[in-house]
Amino acid sequence: MGRVIRGQRKGNPKSIWKTHNLHRVAPAKFRTLDYSEKHGYIKGVVRDIIHDPGRGAPLAKVQFRDTKSFKLNTEYFLAAEGMYSGQYVYCGEKARIDIGNVLPVNKIPEGTIICNVEHFAGDTGQFARTSGTFATIIGQAEDGSKTRVKLPSGIRRTIVGGARAMIGIIAGGGRNERPFLKAGSKHYKAKPKRKMWPKVRGVSMNPVEHPHGGGNHQHVGMPTTVGRNAVAGRKVGLIAARRSGLLRGGIKNLKFQKE
Repeated sequence: MGRVIRGQRKGNPKSIWKTHNLHRVAPAKFRTLDYSEKHGYIKGVVRDIIHDPGRGAPLAKVQFRDTKSFKLNTEYFLAAEGMYSGQYVYCGEKARIDIGNVLPVNKIPEGTIICNVEHFAGDTGQFARTSGTFATIIGQAEDGSKTRVKLPSGIRRTIVGGARAMIGIIAGGGRNERPFLKAGSKHYKAKPKRKMWPKVRGVSMNPVEHPHGGGNHQHVGMPTTVGRNAVAGRKVGLIAARRSGLLRGGIKNLKFQKE
Protein backbone atom coordinates (compact mmCIF):
# COMPACT_ATOMS: atom_id res chain seq x y z
CA MET A 1 0.00 0.00 0.00
CA GLY A 2 1.37 3.40 -1.01
CA ARG A 3 1.51 6.65 0.86
CA VAL A 4 -1.30 9.17 1.10
CA ILE A 5 -0.66 11.22 -2.04
CA ARG A 6 -0.72 15.01 -2.34
CA GLY A 7 -4.22 15.13 -3.82
CA GLN A 8 -5.63 13.28 -0.80
CA ARG A 9 -3.86 15.56 1.66
CA LYS A 10 -5.39 18.64 0.05
CA GLY A 11 -8.87 17.41 0.99
CA ASN A 12 -8.04 17.34 4.68
CA PRO A 13 -9.39 20.45 6.47
CA LYS A 14 -6.44 20.36 8.89
CA SER A 15 -3.79 20.23 6.16
CA ILE A 16 -1.15 22.84 5.33
CA TRP A 17 -3.35 24.00 2.43
CA LYS A 18 -5.86 25.86 4.57
CA THR A 19 -6.72 29.38 3.46
CA HIS A 20 -4.22 32.07 4.52
CA ASN A 21 -6.50 34.75 5.93
CA LEU A 22 -4.60 36.13 8.94
CA HIS A 23 -3.76 39.54 7.44
CA ARG A 24 -6.75 39.87 5.12
CA VAL A 25 -8.45 43.25 5.48
CA ALA A 26 -12.11 42.60 4.64
CA PRO A 27 -14.37 41.21 1.92
CA ALA A 28 -14.55 43.69 -0.96
CA LYS A 29 -18.18 44.51 -1.63
CA PHE A 30 -20.71 47.32 -2.01
CA ARG A 31 -22.74 48.61 0.93
CA THR A 32 -26.04 46.85 1.62
CA LEU A 33 -28.76 48.05 -0.76
CA ASP A 34 -31.19 50.27 1.15
CA TYR A 35 -33.86 52.95 0.69
CA SER A 36 -31.37 55.80 0.25
CA GLU A 37 -29.72 54.06 -2.72
CA LYS A 38 -32.99 52.96 -4.30
CA HIS A 39 -34.60 56.41 -4.23
CA GLY A 40 -31.72 58.90 -4.18
CA TYR A 41 -28.07 58.71 -3.25
CA ILE A 42 -25.74 58.60 -0.26
CA LYS A 43 -22.36 60.30 0.01
CA GLY A 44 -19.22 58.62 1.32
CA VAL A 45 -15.59 59.66 1.78
CA VAL A 46 -12.57 57.61 0.70
CA ARG A 47 -10.39 57.54 3.82
CA ASP A 48 -7.56 55.41 2.46
CA ILE A 49 -6.39 53.21 -0.42
CA ILE A 50 -4.94 50.02 1.08
CA HIS A 51 -3.39 46.73 0.02
CA ASP A 52 -5.20 43.47 0.77
CA PRO A 53 -2.84 40.44 0.98
CA GLY A 54 -3.69 37.82 -1.60
CA ARG A 55 -5.63 40.29 -3.78
CA GLY A 56 -4.19 41.94 -6.86
CA ALA A 57 -6.44 45.00 -6.69
CA PRO A 58 -6.19 47.65 -3.93
CA LEU A 59 -9.13 48.38 -1.65
CA ALA A 60 -10.72 51.76 -0.99
CA LYS A 61 -11.75 52.34 2.63
CA VAL A 62 -14.97 54.35 2.35
CA GLN A 63 -16.94 55.79 5.26
CA PHE A 64 -20.66 56.57 5.11
CA ARG A 65 -22.92 58.17 7.70
CA ASP A 66 -25.40 55.70 9.13
CA THR A 67 -28.93 56.43 7.88
CA LYS A 68 -30.61 55.57 11.18
CA SER A 69 -28.22 56.38 14.02
CA PHE A 70 -25.35 58.75 14.84
CA LYS A 71 -22.32 56.72 13.69
CA LEU A 72 -20.09 56.01 10.71
CA ASN A 73 -20.17 52.82 8.68
CA THR A 74 -16.93 51.69 7.04
CA GLU A 75 -17.11 49.83 3.72
CA TYR A 76 -14.30 48.36 1.63
CA PHE A 77 -14.78 48.86 -2.11
CA LEU A 78 -12.53 47.60 -4.88
CA ALA A 79 -10.63 50.74 -5.84
CA ALA A 80 -11.19 52.06 -9.35
CA GLU A 81 -8.31 53.59 -11.28
CA GLY A 82 -8.16 57.29 -10.38
CA MET A 83 -9.68 57.08 -6.90
CA TYR A 84 -7.81 58.92 -4.13
CA SER A 85 -8.06 59.46 -0.38
CA GLY A 86 -10.36 62.34 0.46
CA GLN A 87 -12.54 61.76 -2.61
CA TYR A 88 -16.31 61.88 -2.26
CA VAL A 89 -18.11 58.87 -3.75
CA TYR A 90 -21.85 58.73 -4.31
CA CYS A 91 -23.92 55.55 -4.29
CA GLY A 92 -27.48 55.47 -5.52
CA GLU A 93 -29.92 55.81 -8.38
CA LYS A 94 -29.46 59.60 -8.67
CA ALA A 95 -25.65 59.68 -8.39
CA ARG A 96 -23.80 61.24 -11.31
CA ILE A 97 -21.57 59.35 -13.77
CA ASP A 98 -18.09 59.74 -12.30
CA ILE A 99 -15.11 57.54 -11.40
CA GLY A 100 -15.81 55.56 -8.22
CA ASN A 101 -19.55 56.24 -8.06
CA VAL A 102 -21.96 53.30 -7.78
CA LEU A 103 -25.21 53.29 -9.79
CA PRO A 104 -27.80 50.80 -11.05
CA VAL A 105 -26.78 49.63 -14.53
CA ASN A 106 -30.07 50.81 -16.08
CA LYS A 107 -29.07 54.41 -15.13
CA ILE A 108 -25.67 54.16 -16.88
CA PRO A 109 -25.44 55.16 -20.58
CA GLU A 110 -24.42 52.66 -23.24
CA GLY A 111 -20.69 52.48 -23.88
CA THR A 112 -19.75 53.36 -20.29
CA ILE A 113 -16.90 51.36 -18.73
CA ILE A 114 -17.87 49.81 -15.39
CA CYS A 115 -16.44 47.36 -12.85
CA ASN A 116 -17.49 45.18 -9.88
CA VAL A 117 -20.84 44.49 -11.54
CA GLU A 118 -23.64 42.81 -9.61
CA HIS A 119 -25.41 39.81 -11.10
CA PHE A 120 -28.60 40.45 -9.13
CA ALA A 121 -29.64 43.62 -7.35
CA GLY A 122 -28.06 43.73 -3.90
CA ASP A 123 -25.52 40.88 -4.20
CA THR A 124 -22.64 43.44 -3.66
CA GLY A 125 -20.62 42.65 -6.83
CA GLN A 126 -19.78 39.56 -8.88
CA PHE A 127 -18.20 40.44 -12.27
CA ALA A 128 -15.06 42.36 -13.33
CA ARG A 129 -13.34 42.42 -9.94
CA THR A 130 -9.73 41.58 -10.85
CA SER A 131 -7.06 44.27 -11.20
CA GLY A 132 -7.20 46.03 -14.56
CA THR A 133 -10.52 44.51 -15.65
CA PHE A 134 -13.74 46.22 -16.69
CA ALA A 135 -17.10 45.53 -18.28
CA THR A 136 -18.98 47.64 -20.82
CA ILE A 137 -22.67 48.57 -21.07
CA ILE A 138 -23.72 47.58 -24.60
CA GLY A 139 -27.52 47.75 -24.49
CA GLN A 140 -30.55 48.73 -22.43
CA ALA A 141 -34.13 47.51 -22.46
CA GLU A 142 -36.69 50.24 -23.16
CA ASP A 143 -38.39 49.77 -19.78
CA GLY A 144 -35.04 49.54 -17.92
CA SER A 145 -35.73 46.04 -16.61
CA LYS A 146 -32.73 44.42 -18.35
CA THR A 147 -29.23 45.55 -19.33
CA ARG A 148 -26.79 43.91 -21.74
CA VAL A 149 -23.19 43.88 -20.51
CA LYS A 150 -19.94 42.78 -22.15
CA LEU A 151 -17.77 41.06 -19.53
CA PRO A 152 -13.92 40.96 -19.46
CA SER A 153 -13.93 37.49 -21.05
CA GLY A 154 -15.79 38.88 -24.08
CA ILE A 155 -19.03 37.12 -23.16
CA ARG A 156 -22.18 39.22 -23.39
CA ARG A 157 -24.60 38.74 -20.53
CA THR A 158 -28.05 40.14 -19.75
CA ILE A 159 -28.50 41.22 -16.13
CA VAL A 160 -31.33 42.87 -14.24
CA GLY A 161 -31.52 46.65 -14.56
CA GLY A 162 -31.42 47.19 -10.80
CA ALA A 163 -28.02 45.52 -10.40
CA ARG A 164 -25.32 48.01 -9.34
CA ALA A 165 -21.87 48.70 -10.79
CA MET A 166 -18.99 51.07 -10.14
CA ILE A 167 -17.89 53.52 -12.83
CA GLY A 168 -14.32 52.96 -14.04
CA ILE A 169 -11.63 50.29 -14.32
CA ILE A 170 -10.33 48.25 -11.36
CA ALA A 171 -6.96 49.65 -10.25
CA GLY A 172 -3.72 47.67 -10.42
CA GLY A 173 -3.82 46.91 -14.14
CA GLY A 174 -0.71 45.48 -15.80
CA ARG A 175 0.30 43.70 -12.61
CA ASN A 176 0.94 40.37 -14.34
CA GLU A 177 3.02 41.90 -17.15
CA ARG A 178 6.00 42.43 -14.87
CA PRO A 179 8.39 39.43 -14.82
CA PHE A 180 9.18 37.72 -11.51
CA LEU A 181 12.94 37.45 -12.27
CA LYS A 182 13.65 35.26 -9.23
CA ALA A 183 12.04 32.44 -7.31
CA GLY A 184 11.82 34.53 -4.12
CA SER A 185 9.32 36.88 -5.76
CA LYS A 186 7.18 33.91 -6.78
CA HIS A 187 7.41 32.58 -3.22
CA TYR A 188 6.02 35.80 -1.72
CA LYS A 189 3.26 35.91 -4.34
CA ALA A 190 2.14 32.39 -3.47
CA LYS A 191 2.50 32.78 0.30
CA PRO A 192 -0.77 34.65 1.05
CA LYS A 193 -2.78 32.78 -1.59
CA ARG A 194 -2.79 29.19 -0.23
CA LYS A 195 -0.97 28.19 -3.41
CA MET A 196 0.80 24.84 -3.60
CA TRP A 197 4.15 26.23 -4.70
CA PRO A 198 6.58 24.97 -5.82
CA LYS A 199 4.62 22.07 -7.30
CA VAL A 200 6.61 18.86 -7.72
CA ARG A 201 5.77 16.78 -10.81
CA GLY A 202 4.39 13.32 -10.26
CA VAL A 203 6.87 11.67 -12.66
CA SER A 204 9.77 12.93 -10.56
CA MET A 205 8.48 11.14 -7.45
CA ASN A 206 8.92 7.57 -6.26
CA PRO A 207 6.26 4.95 -7.06
CA VAL A 208 5.09 4.98 -3.44
CA GLU A 209 4.32 8.74 -3.56
CA HIS A 210 2.46 9.10 -6.85
CA PRO A 211 0.85 6.88 -9.51
CA HIS A 212 3.13 8.45 -12.17
CA GLY A 213 6.31 7.98 -10.14
CA GLY A 214 9.24 5.58 -10.60
CA GLY A 215 10.81 3.89 -13.60
CA ASN A 216 14.07 4.39 -15.41
CA HIS A 217 13.88 7.77 -17.19
CA GLN A 218 11.08 10.05 -16.10
CA HIS A 219 7.95 8.93 -17.93
CA VAL A 220 4.30 8.44 -17.01
CA GLY A 221 4.07 4.91 -18.40
CA MET A 222 0.25 4.81 -18.40
CA PRO A 223 -2.66 6.85 -19.76
CA THR A 224 -2.93 10.17 -17.90
CA THR A 225 -6.75 10.07 -18.08
CA VAL A 226 -8.51 8.70 -15.02
CA GLY A 227 -12.16 7.98 -14.24
CA ARG A 228 -14.44 10.17 -12.15
CA ASN A 229 -15.04 7.36 -9.67
CA ALA A 230 -11.42 6.28 -9.28
CA VAL A 231 -10.16 5.72 -5.76
CA ALA A 232 -8.54 8.75 -4.13
CA GLY A 233 -4.98 7.44 -4.30
CA ARG A 234 -5.25 6.90 -8.08
CA LYS A 235 -7.13 10.08 -8.99
CA VAL A 236 -4.40 12.16 -10.63
CA GLY A 237 -3.94 13.54 -14.14
CA LEU A 238 -6.83 14.31 -16.49
CA ILE A 239 -9.86 13.48 -14.36
CA ALA A 240 -12.98 12.37 -16.30
CA ALA A 241 -11.57 13.83 -19.53
CA ARG A 242 -14.00 13.89 -22.47
CA ARG A 243 -11.05 13.93 -24.86
CA SER A 244 -7.29 14.22 -24.75
CA GLY A 245 -4.42 14.93 -27.13
CA LEU A 246 -3.73 17.69 -29.60
CA LEU A 247 -6.48 19.53 -31.45
CA ARG A 248 -5.99 18.66 -35.09
CA GLY A 249 -7.60 19.96 -38.26
CA GLY A 250 -7.45 23.73 -37.85
CA ILE A 251 -9.73 26.32 -36.32
CA LYS A 252 -12.99 24.74 -37.53
CA ASN A 253 -12.60 21.76 -35.24
CA LEU A 254 -11.70 24.05 -32.35
CA LYS A 255 -14.98 25.94 -32.75
CA PHE A 256 -16.85 22.63 -32.94
CA GLN A 257 -15.28 21.47 -29.67
CA LYS A 258 -16.30 24.68 -27.87
CA GLU A 259 -19.91 24.35 -29.01
